[in-house]
Parts: sequence; C-alpha cells; structure tokens
Amino acid sequence: MVNDGEASFFRSRWVERPAYVREVPGAPLPAGFRAAGVAAGIKPSGGLDVGLLLCDERDAVSAAAFTRSGVLAAPVLATQEVADLSALRVVAVNSGNANAATGPDGMEVALATQAAAAELCGVGVAEVAVASTGVIGVPLDPAKVIGGLTAAHAALSADGEDDFVGAIMTTDLFEKRASLEVTLPSGTVRLSAQCKGAGMISPAFATMLCFVETDAKLDAETARLLLAVCVRRSFDQVSVDGQLSTNDTAILIASGASGVHVAPESQDEALFGQALDALLRQLAIDLCRDGEGARRVGRITVHGGDARGVPNVARAIANSPLVKTALYGGDPNWGRIAQAVGMAVPHSAPLPVDISIEGVDVCSGGSFVPHDEAALAEAVSGPEVDYVVGLPGDGEEAQVYFSDLGHEYVTINAEYTT
Repeated sequence: MVNDGEASFFRSRWVERPAYVREVPGAPLPAGFRAAGVAAGIKPSGGLDVGLLLCDERDAVSAAAFTRSGVLAAPVLATQEVADLSALRVVAVNSGNANAATGPDGMEVALATQAAAAELCGVGVAEVAVASTGVIGVPLDPAKVIGGLTAAHAALSADGEDDFVGAIMTTDLFEKRASLEVTLPSGTVRLSAQCKGAGMISPAFATMLCFVETDAKLDAETARLLLAVCVRRSFDQVSVDGQLSTNDTAILIASGASGVHVAPESQDEALFGQALDALLRQLAIDLCRDGEGARRVGRITVHGGDARGVPNVARAIANSPLVKTALYGGDPNWGRIAQAVGMAVPHSAPLPVDISIEGVDVCSGGSFVPHDEAALAEAVSGPEVDYVVGLPGDGEEAQVYFSDLGHEYVTINAEYTT
C-alpha cells in the first residue's frame, strides 16, 4: 500500500492507495459511459445545475444506497420505486433545488424528470435514477429540469465529467472526484466517481450525492454487496454538523465494457472491493474537509464497551459542538471529549475512560495523565487530528470522521437561501 503526496487524490493519511491502483486524473470516463452538465436556470447564480450520466451498455448492472431520513425527497422515492435498482443505466440530476418536502407536485416533477431522461436516452423508465440537491421546501420547475436534460443529452461525451461534476455541486468549495486504473489478476479496469457534499452531513449516511462508474463486469449481487459494505465504511461514518439529509444517494454502475469479469468470492472481487473502499473513504473524508468553512478533520476511534454504546459514544463526540469548535481552534481540550462520553453513556459511578490525542495519553481510567501540553497543542494544529477513546470492556470498535465547526459554517448556513 502507498500514500501519495498532497497533490494526490488520496491526500488523507488515514486512506492508503492500494499499490495496484493508479490515479489517472483528467482521463475520460470508464468505457461505456458518457456524461454532460449544463446551466438550466435552477441556480440563482446561473451556474451549471443539470447533469446527465448515461451507460451505453445494455447489460450494465448497478447498486444504490439512500438516506435513512424519515423525510424522503421526491427523487429518492422515485428512484427507490423503479422496478430493479440493479439495472440502472442513467442518472438525471439537478442542483440548486432538493425537490424535498414539496408534496405530490414534487413527486410529479421527479417522475416527469425520470420519464424525460428515459425517452432522451432510449432506455426504460426503470433504468433511470433521479437525484436532486439544494434548498428544501421550494417547488422545482419541471420545464427547467427537462430543458436542461435535453441540452445535456445533446452534449453527452466520454469527456463530459468536468461539466457533470459542476452540475452537482452546491456549497462545495472544491470538486470531489477521482479516476482510477485498477490492475486485477484478470485484467485492468477503470473506476471513477463524482461526489458532492459539504454541509447537512451526519453519521447514518452523509448529505451527499455520489456516482461511481466502472467498466468492470460485475454480477448484480456483487455490485450490491460491494457498495453496501463500502458505504458503511465511508459515508456512514462521517459528520460535519450531525444533520441528516433528505436526499442522500449513492449509485454504482458497472458497464462491463472492459470484458474483465470480477467473479464473486474471487481475488478480483477482494482487490476491486479494496479499491472501491479506498475511493469512497477518501471521498467521505473530503466531505468533512470541505465542511462549509472547516479548517481541520478529526477522526475518533472508540473501542471497548458494547455494540450499542461504542457507536453512540463515537457519534456523540463527532457531533459535539464543543469538541468541534476546539478542533477548529487547534485546542487539545480533552475535557470536552470526556463530557461527550459521559453524556452518551450515563453511568452510576465514575467511568474509567481512556483518552489519547495524536497518540498522546491525556486521560487514563478517568484521570488526567501528565503530558507535554505545548507539544500536544502543536500536534493538533495540522489538517487532521486523531482521537482515541477506550471504554471498559473489549471487542467493539467504532470510527467516525468529522469536521470542525467555525465562523464560516454559521455564515454559509445563515445566508444559504438568499
């Protein structure tokens, strides 16, 4: 395994690029895919806001994952209702409007978008996924979306990823995408992804859209298994503000155009899965790194306890505004971590918790550990800060990546709709 320099997509020290994976930035989409993005007048800024992704291979397979919010956006409902989520070939997406909490009219827009994309691309409605991102509770103009799809269809290209990425972004400060070449025992395949998200991000699926393409030939069950496992290890483990979105969607489409079959329970499957895992974990960390004004990303690892308590503690720490503001300020105030632990696991007696920051023990058995405070303050001034919490017991572990919380987050969200 290798980890490249800062210019690399794999910029986090917590994600290693497998040695058999090569980055190919600027490359066309994997074989069998075309994409485009256009400005349709949905965003007040006039920027790109409608994207279209098409897999030309009729035998493509797919997998999808969605938000677990109790308030589901119309595009999520429309996509979930298609006949077979393992046969998606088209993604029709807009930014600038989430088409969420828009009632029956919003559902009609989502279904009309789905039908229009199907007709334009010459596929069945059941092969079309729709996705939206932006402001919640505002009606979405179907004429703008369908007009944008018509223009995007005319512009479809294997080199259309740049505009497609632009069309899915909202408050993102930078693009989140990668293009990889994966050398497997049975041959070489391509793996690409485009992702957006910076706020309204919580463990239990991040507020994001993510579209993954590969020219590997996957069985439908393999695609479902790999996406589910990798989403649990990536987008399910990040938090910017602890807020769960209405629109989260992740879709994997495999065209099979390379002719390289990734057979179930094979070495190919294991290696391809590792590459997909690294790709999605780096994208997930990038969501936190963007984080609407974030300076730093933290990683909290909690071990011990039980299967319920450990994840609860990890999420309580990652979502704590006190911990997050300390991270923003580069302050190793571990008392805030202890407070978050105690809130998540009420205890009748003092809890013998262990805490370390950047490998420095600051609390053992619930008591302060003398340490070099100046050196620790220096250690937490970098772009990534590692925290470890130990609870009584063993056998369980949970990990969450999270962003800090600073002035810019308040500014962005106070002015978002205006």
